[in-house]
Amino acid sequence: MAAGVAGCSRHDAAPAAKPTPTYPAPPRPVRFGEVPVTAPTVRDGTLQFTVIGYTGDISEIFGSHAEWFPKGRYVAVRLVLENVARTQQSFLARRQQLVTADGRTYSPSRDAMNIKRQPLDQLIGSEVRIEFDLYFDIPKDARPVAIRFFADPPGRGASVPLPTQ
Repeated sequence: MAAGVAGCSRHDAAPAAKPTPTYPAPPRPVRFGEVPVTAPTVRDGTLQFTVIGYTGDISEIFGSHAEWFPKGRYVAVRLVLENVARTQQSFLARRQQLVTADGRTYSPSRDAMNIKRQPLDQLIGSEVRIEFDLYFDIPKDARPVAIRFFADPPGRGASVPLPTQ
């Protein structure tokens, strides 16, 4: 009789869930001057934002076609952006905000973004992920504490704390 009970209990137990497969992501070296960031992924609307790097004190921006100096100093936030919708979504860099300790917010620097050839306005396909930088020109004495992300159309926004340096 014990064998019969044991047999019944196996049928009553929930089947073990199979783990969801994941894509392999080979590690990459952190870029010069950048600090790796381990922060939770946040979401606004149908866009997910994952901050993976932060550079806190950039004295000039240079690219293949220009060199530019900030009014204060540049900081860069490296992020992975993912569209979790079934349709295309717009990403507007100008809506993103760097938050400093005094509560002020700063939009990305159009000059730095152009020179570094980063997307200002980007149409993101369904289930597409992209990785890029947002550059901000902030006062030299400002202390960045977070970045606030907004989808298009913007929701309430989603904030990620930045490392203190």
